[in-house]
Amino acid sequence: MIVNLERVKNMEYVKLNNGVEMPILGFGVYQIPKEETKRCVLDAIKVGYRSIDTAQSYFNEAEVGEAISECGVPREELFITTKVWIDNYGYENCKKSVKESLKKLRTDYIDLVLLHQPFSDYYGAYRALEDLYEEGKIRAIGVSNFYPDRLSDICLFGRKVVPAVNQVETNPINAQFKAQENMEKYGVQMEAWAPFGEEIKNMFSNSVLKEVGDKYSKSVAQVILRWLMQRNAVALAKSVHKERMAENFDIFDFTLNDEDINKISSLNNNDSLFFSHADPNIVEWFDKIIGERRHNQDISKEKKEW
Repeated sequence: MIVNLERVKNMEYVKLNNGVEMPILGFGVYQIPKEETKRCVLDAIKVGYRSIDTAQSYFNEAEVGEAISECGVPREELFITTKVWIDNYGYENCKKSVKESLKKLRTDYIDLVLLHQPFSDYYGAYRALEDLYEEGKIRAIGVSNFYPDRLSDICLFGRKVVPAVNQVETNPINAQFKAQENMEKYGVQMEAWAPFGEEIKNMFSNSVLKEVGDKYSKSVAQVILRWLMQRNAVALAKSVHKERMAENFDIFDFTLNDEDINKISSLNNNDSLFFSHADPNIVEWFDKIIGERRHNQDISKEKKEW
């Protein structure tokens, strides 16, 4: 496989609270159909990505594993993340599910394992991750979608291992400034999902973002990713098109000035583009989709009800 080594050299890294280095830009496979996942991951690795983000509830871990095993890149040069789904919470269930993820991903260890949502028995699940971390099956552990109060909770009360990462919705409309401050207080790295907002607010046609992009001869997507990077936030970019993967990667050759960073930051209104985990209706929706996802084994066409 021909890999763009120049792009690989350009990658920058953040150091997690346990010393593990993580690429500041990753490739996500959320809602990529199983039949396309292997090809997309191989394309991403060819482009230069070394961080691949999947999850048990994406139902494409096995296809990610196929790509990892066939890409020709040494395993130690890749950074693989997966997330434990809610119905695998509790100590024993979580431990069993991570071992199954290891098999699907065709690897002896996983670089980062996150708890996907702050519901159900995440206490027991987190204890399982702590033990798997101490056993060397996981290089770093963390959480996803944990609001500041839930993150503080999981960081305190005698935890053996403080989460290394909290992966949360972060984009110019929902910038998560206060949440990031709370994460930094505990030494937790912020990682952004939905940096482009899945086009819910037509971010790619936003006049402010386009103006900044034109100034640097960059796309809106590149400007958003660069804005996140300069905030020391790890970002996940997703595309099924190789040329778009390459465009998203090419953010290491320019720097936003303070004025433009402030322009982008001014778009923030602190509202999620998707849902609030504090909304009882959303909690009920998550309870509902547990069964649906288990039955369908596919989320590429999942109906969102928010």
